[in-house]
Amino acid sequence: MSNKFAIQAFKYGIVGVFNTLLTAIVIWFMMQFVFNLKGEQEYTSKAVFVSNIVGYAAGLINSFIWNRKWTFKSKKNRKTEFFKFIGSFLVCYILQLLLVMLLNKSASVPSLQFDFFNKEYILTSAYLCQLTGIVFYTLLNFLCNKYYTFK
Repeated sequence: MSNKFAIQAFKYGIVGVFNTLLTAIVIWFMMQFVFNLKGEQEYTSKAVFVSNIVGYAAGLINSFIWNRKWTFKSKKNRKTEFFKFIGSFLVCYILQLLLVMLLNKSASVPSLQFDFFNKEYILTSAYLCQLTGIVFYTLLNFLCNKYYTFK
């Protein structure tokens, strides 16, 4: 693995962490302040759906800007790259979703049980399949962006 590849992968990971935080904050902001949902009040499906869409849109745009400028340092046509970025996102998302569904249907992964701060947690097979999908998506999306979107 080349030094440039490793640096880009590391930067991509940093952008991903901050992007996840931004997405979560936007979703929380929408639900708290736009839909005024406080405390134990039941969330409407509209509030959840709209908040999720706005949060992920903010995350997608943030990810494009930072990966384009900082991770891959691209100076090519922004509009073309943005459409490639969206296409790569959709392809990777669909492939990871198919993988998660396949794993959930066919894999016999045992659940993991552990204690953390005197509280018992169980990672079910379904959750472990989701985690596998996240890792798969992240690796595939990095490669698509490196060799297709921002090449």
